[in-house]
Amino acid sequence: MRLNDDVELIDGMPAAFIRSLNSIVISDPHLGYEGVMAKRGMLIPKVNLKHLLEMLDACIRKTGADRLIIDGDIKNEFSTVETEELNELIDLLRFVKEKGIRLTIVKGNHDNFVERYKEPFKLEIHGQEFAENGYLFFHGEALPAKSSKTKFMIMGHEHPSIAVFNKAGKKEKLRCFLYGSLYGKKLLVIPASNYFASGTEINLYPKEELLSPVFKKANVDSMQAIAIGYGSTINFGSISSLRAL
Repeated sequence: MRLNDDVELIDGMPAAFIRSLNSIVISDPHLGYEGVMAKRGMLIPKVNLKHLLEMLDACIRKTGADRLIIDGDIKNEFSTVETEELNELIDLLRFVKEKGIRLTIVKGNHDNFVERYKEPFKLEIHGQEFAENGYLFFHGEALPAKSSKTKFMIMGHEHPSIAVFNKAGKKEKLRCFLYGSLYGKKLLVIPASNYFASGTEINLYPKEELLSPVFKKANVDSMQAIAIGYGSTINFGSISSLRAL
């Protein structure tokens, strides 16, 4: 699905493609998630990394991208770097090397200590945000800087989804992009690429209860909810219209 001449949402994937940067953009993979959960007594199958790499491989083949931008929370644990996170980071680096693509990382609030691996692995890591060619990439736990050079903002962090109901009242939860504006600029919120992070049902929560301070400034109700699922990407209309259903 094209948002404009330069930005495309890759069908059925929690990923965007920016043509002028030849880059795939994802957010919130939370590598090492299952291992961290196991240490907390919650045993879940180890599928997140496999699912992520399969998705990225499909995106690369579809777009011909030569760069991957991870817009925050590449890892899961706040206070340290767990062995599981490091092992999966190495697997991801091996994957991007095999594919011949460049990796750019924007730090998120889960990415404490990740910079200790910047030099050993020759990683390109930016702070809470970075700008290129009119695009501003930021994770979303803090408001981004205002700049006249910014034309289009891209963030993660919120793990957006929507709840839809059938005639019998059964609820289904679908991950979604949110597309609207902030500071008079276009804003795209990317759903989590983590297999287990189904997200926050934006149409069921008042904006005061949403995680990111961005939604204290942006008009959430006017944002378009573009859901992914079953191999498709479908615009469900505005959050306000979904709230009214």
